[in-house]
Amino acid sequence: MIDSFAAPNGPLLVGLDVGTTNIKAAIVRPNGQTVAIASAHQEIDYPHPGWASHKPERIWELCCQVLREAIAQIPNPAHIQGVAVASMGEAGVTLDAHDDPTYDVIAWFDRRTVQQTDQFSAQIDPDELFAITGTELQPIMTAPKLMWIRDAQPEVWARTRRFLNVSAYVARRLGADYAQDHSLASRTGLFDLRCRDWSGRLMEIAGLTPDMFGELAPGGTRIGSVSSDAARSTGLPAGIAIGLAGHDHICGAFAAGVIRRGDVLDSIGTAEGLLVCLDHPVDDVTMGGQGFTQGAHVVPDQYYGLGAIYTAGASYEWARQAVGGGRSHDELLAGARSIPAGSLGVMFLPHLRLAMFPELDSRARGAFVGLTTDMTSDALIRSVLEGVAMEGRAGFGPLARYAQLPKLTDIKVIGGTSRNQLLIEIKASVMNARHHVLEIPEATALGAAMLAGMASGVYRSADDAIASIQSAARVVEPDPDVVALYDTLFEDIYRHLYGALRPMHHRLFDLFISSNEGGAA
Repeated sequence: MIDSFAAPNGPLLVGLDVGTTNIKAAIVRPNGQTVAIASAHQEIDYPHPGWASHKPERIWELCCQVLREAIAQIPNPAHIQGVAVASMGEAGVTLDAHDDPTYDVIAWFDRRTVQQTDQFSAQIDPDELFAITGTELQPIMTAPKLMWIRDAQPEVWARTRRFLNVSAYVARRLGADYAQDHSLASRTGLFDLRCRDWSGRLMEIAGLTPDMFGELAPGGTRIGSVSSDAARSTGLPAGIAIGLAGHDHICGAFAAGVIRRGDVLDSIGTAEGLLVCLDHPVDDVTMGGQGFTQGAHVVPDQYYGLGAIYTAGASYEWARQAVGGGRSHDELLAGARSIPAGSLGVMFLPHLRLAMFPELDSRARGAFVGLTTDMTSDALIRSVLEGVAMEGRAGFGPLARYAQLPKLTDIKVIGGTSRNQLLIEIKASVMNARHHVLEIPEATALGAAMLAGMASGVYRSADDAIASIQSAARVVEPDPDVVALYDTLFEDIYRHLYGALRPMHHRLFDLFISSNEGGAA
């Protein structure tokens, strides 16, 4: 929770979270208490169908703005010891010899790079690629983005000397060296996950060279000091440490204390990230084929497996609009709570189509199954919550097997949708696992601030940082009266729904969506 600034003494740390739609700055004490937060909305440009981009200079301006606003809330900025920047994965800035941007930031979910992805993939066996990177190559990754600029914008490419991911770009503007952390390097499609270095083989296929990128280093490394110019622009004290941070999801996991094998995190907002920590990369190639990815943690020498439910919180918000009848959030949840577990036999498949997330199945659709005239909106709302929970179990099951965990007994939860108490209760019973809902206002920014603390010497190590954080949590236990029912519903029905409905959903897509988009997925 946000703490009033009662004690002006002691070190402070700053974490920046440069997200796709919002940029946030948090100032925290070493115990994790947040003393100031500022946020600004970031516009996304859509210059062509399937394209999305950001202006590099605008990103920097918004970072300066939120830093100034957060710092204005504290009485003595001189207590700030360090700053670090987390950002969305895959996206970055191409720079010329003078560090001036040569092109807009291609957003991480941009789809213009499909042809380059196919070209890259045609030159390497999928199993060999997985053995190097630990994942499949997807159009969202950095390598196809750079290949597209080279192919489609040759004049831009001729002036380009460097590429920095968004985190590294903002850190560079603050005064840092050219640096790249391992967690964001994992999202380039060029990183050898086991060696924790750039892959010469993949660089050659992409037509790129390692000297385009920043020096690789683990999270928490000191990569420079805030310059005088940056201090004037941001309000940060000149000379303080700039720490190396990384991928926003993984910084959030660090803030939650999820860093060792067996640690499990459910980060649930509009989309839901399912993360299991690994102590070494997984060799099973089916991990990529099922839509999971893996990468290097922001913590040195640790790894993670990650799955996603792209319409988790979005499914509930859709249901509020579609069947909520104008009732308030509290009224809807009270009505859903009045319905017994199993929603009177209705099940919901939360595969609502989002065009920006077509990696697994661009023609997927959601569904209600088991409708009768007895069904009320209360039953439908509860079935949506149960469907989201069932989809989470479907994702966590394989991740637990990859991590060689015999059973998930405890899951940490962060994110705005975790405030939906009924959803968390249902998830705990569907998973038959305790859910620890952490009260962390801005987990990603806190994780970045903790890495700044490692870089500035406030913490001795990642374990010391986690041990120092004091975060409250509410524990939600499984309901023993409904665990068996949910287990039967999942095993006998839910896990078969997608495969059973897939042919009809694809045909519906072809008839009603593809034709309207000129065949575009």
